[in-house]
Amino acid sequence: MYSPKLFATIVGALAAVLAAAPSSAQDLEKGRQSFHKCEACHSLDVGKGKIGPHLSGVFGRVSGTIVEFSYSTALKNAKIVWDEKTMDEYLTAPAKFVKGGKMAFPGLPNEKERKDLIAFLKEATKPK
Repeated sequence: MYSPKLFATIVGALAAVLAAAPSSAQDLEKGRQSFHKCEACHSLDVGKGKIGPHLSGVFGRVSGTIVEFSYSTALKNAKIVWDEKTMDEYLTAPAKFVKGGKMAFPGLPNEKERKDLIAFLKEATKPK
């Protein structure tokens, strides 16, 4: 039997689950695969910096603040707070987003690939 109250409860619960989950437009596995382009220079683990800094805890962090890494003056002075928007802009064309930065990577022009990579990084870089 149809119950408006039960229906509203189910719809509310479903909305909460969908809001907490990555968007269906984001493919974490494809993002993990795209990270292979990054892992020659970046690690996901604290203290395991390579040519570039480690990315653990990157979301919410201010650019140029890992003490153990020698950043460009441009990235230190940029004071970027890394979130989905700034990461997307940076990964589109790093040299254009931070003029004078040291990152040699040309960027990811494909928006879907960037979104998948960012979704993967958001999960994979949560501090452990």
